[in-house]
Amino acid sequence: MDSLFASIAPLEWLLVAVAVLFAALMRAFSGFGFALMAVPVFSLFLQPGDAVVLSSVLILSASVFSLKVWWGQFDAAQYWPMVLGSVVGTGVGVLFLASVSAQQFQLWIGVVVIIASIVLARFKPAVDKGGPRVAGVTGVCSGLMNGAFAIPGPPVIVYAMITMPDPARSRAFLMAFFFASNVISMTTFTVAGIVTATPFYAFMVALPVMLLGDRFGGWLFKRVGGKAYRPAALVVCLGVGVAITTKALLSGA
Repeated sequence: MDSLFASIAPLEWLLVAVAVLFAALMRAFSGFGFALMAVPVFSLFLQPGDAVVLSSVLILSASVFSLKVWWGQFDAAQYWPMVLGSVVGTGVGVLFLASVSAQQFQLWIGVVVIIASIVLARFKPAVDKGGPRVAGVTGVCSGLMNGAFAIPGPPVIVYAMITMPDPARSRAFLMAFFFASNVISMTTFTVAGIVTATPFYAFMVALPVMLLGDRFGGWLFKRVGGKAYRPAALVVCLGVGVAITTKALLSGA
């Protein structure tokens, strides 16, 4: 633990805390966005495996604390096929994670976040029933991103936008799925030998900030509703993606 604090400067710890705060606020407000914002920042200071594990344990903790917000508020007929698909995809994605360097991870994750932000910005809520088959395929795609980058969101967010125009229902579904996907990813990371003590030391520092952001985001959702925050969240995610990609490219120059 001493080596972790020695290797990360106080200003960098502050950046991590700010990232966790705003990412937690985003997640609580809109149902998505924690990993999109936090993992790229974590990757600046931690090894790829440690960055994705830290994101997963934080999301799991926040999900447990906010259980009453989303439990029982989602469509199980679409939920469980998506979760089963995620199990398959996550295992394949972890194989990719184990084979990349820190610089490659930063580059890949920056590009993924940029593409995800642009794609999500183009999708508008609509009315479509979806279905178990489409949900299962979406789960596989989400699992691939979950195992490789701990960012399972984009495919599921697009699915929720297409099939669930009601912000409260969509938010609950996303929270429920991301809880399950992070249980899956942590299990897979452990079996693959990726989990170390380092992210759990960082977790002790980040958890209070995570819970503060979660509480504030929940309050904002009740006050103004989920639609208002989405454009700002996507702009922030896009900015983070561009910054991380630029850093990775300059590091390789």
